[in-house]
Amino acid sequence: MTALADLPADVDLLVIGGGTAGLVAVKTGASFGATALLVEAHRMGGDCLWTGCVPSKALIAAAHAARTAAHSGSLGVTASDVRVDFAAVMRHVHGAMHEIEPVDSIEATEAAGALAVIGRAGFTGARMAQIDGRPIRFRQAIIATGSEPTVPSLPGIDDVDVLTSDSVWDLTELPERLVVLGGGAIGCELGQAFARLGSRVTLVQRNERLLPKEDPDASAIITAALSADGVDVRLATEAVRVEAVRVEAVRVEGRDARGAGILHLSTGEAVAFDRLLVALGRRPRTAGLGLDEAGVRTDDRGHVVVDDTLRTSSRRIFAAGDVSGLPQFTHLAGVNGSIAATNAVLGLRRTIDRDAVPRVTFTHPEVGAVGLLPSEAAEHGCTVHEVRHSHTDRAIAEGDESGFTRLVVDGRGRVRGATIVGPRAGESLGEASLAVRHGLRTSQIASATHAYPTYSDALWNAAVADVRGRLRTGALSHAIGLLARLTAWRTR
Repeated sequence: MTALADLPADVDLLVIGGGTAGLVAVKTGASFGATALLVEAHRMGGDCLWTGCVPSKALIAAAHAARTAAHSGSLGVTASDVRVDFAAVMRHVHGAMHEIEPVDSIEATEAAGALAVIGRAGFTGARMAQIDGRPIRFRQAIIATGSEPTVPSLPGIDDVDVLTSDSVWDLTELPERLVVLGGGAIGCELGQAFARLGSRVTLVQRNERLLPKEDPDASAIITAALSADGVDVRLATEAVRVEAVRVEAVRVEGRDARGAGILHLSTGEAVAFDRLLVALGRRPRTAGLGLDEAGVRTDDRGHVVVDDTLRTSSRRIFAAGDVSGLPQFTHLAGVNGSIAATNAVLGLRRTIDRDAVPRVTFTHPEVGAVGLLPSEAAEHGCTVHEVRHSHTDRAIAEGDESGFTRLVVDGRGRVRGATIVGPRAGESLGEASLAVRHGLRTSQIASATHAYPTYSDALWNAAVADVRGRLRTGALSHAIGLLARLTAWRTR
């Protein structure tokens, strides 16, 4: 690691934040020959490594194993005495983090030709910053400081040791009763995982459905799946106040009661909990960055305002990742980190892709979506082609038929969107993302040989259905009829 005192007085590219966007940005800048410096305030790797993608998927894997072991009777497999060792589960979770950690380390960053230091950076002007008080001049800069969970200002909530997606990984024992506030991706993923591991989970969602940004039918399937796993789903319900339980009043041997309490709901009901997990969104990390001094404008939610090239209101400063207010996905942060660095160092005007951004909710079944939702098809002059997984041979063979694949197709046969609900939906989504990004037609998907039997077979069949529909109607149908008659006449 480069010592603060050994840093150069000026750099070509200053990157603030060592998460996915910052790591990709600084390595990209260095690959172009720029003197690129990354400054991280806490630990390299950011939320994805320490509090997001990696730990959550490790927990979900353990939860899936527990569920499969205990509920495979329909496949003719019965396991007895299925036990969950939560301490061992968390060792697996932390083991996954630490195995991946070297990839995001300072050593790996410097091996890529960049400089990296641990410290707090803030702007003091349009071309000046300081790192722990040490001034440094930059030609271009990228803000990649990410986001953090928000906690609502409910009466009494400060009296309870609240969990968030940042702190839940510090648990050492499985909560007997867990209340989850929020029915978005994080709330659904963690709520289902803890229920499968043995917690009694109540999920409180103020919206009328879970995953409100996804296809309504996808929401319904996930609601049913969570309920089947024992989650008590409360829809269209608001949290009103929190009542803490005094530690000395709790008589549960060996349990830490600092997080225990009662949640009062808008329905008039009250739900007791041992731990309360808040999953109600995230806010950008911009405190102490000196954005005003640098002339960097933010919106009413605190996100750094960027144009389609990721440039901020200060012409030498760009932003990428969660702090920019764009969809908060690790894969998007990485792509946009590359775009920001390329534009900053090379003076190009590469633009971000707002249409073909894939997203996956890693519940069981998974929900994957890209581009237009099926519910948006009509207003864009598109049609929807669906294949239910009850007609997909792989799903039938595995006894897991809930779910579907839907393609949104425009009048020219181009794929404009896809929604997939089912096991490994995120894996099947890659082909759909490519199709949306490059305007591929269903005929191109249909003409490619797909492996059988797979869940992606459903996407292929949806494309085939669209192609066959076009062959039966319109001018193409007339032309094919003429060609068939001509061929028949010539081969008499």
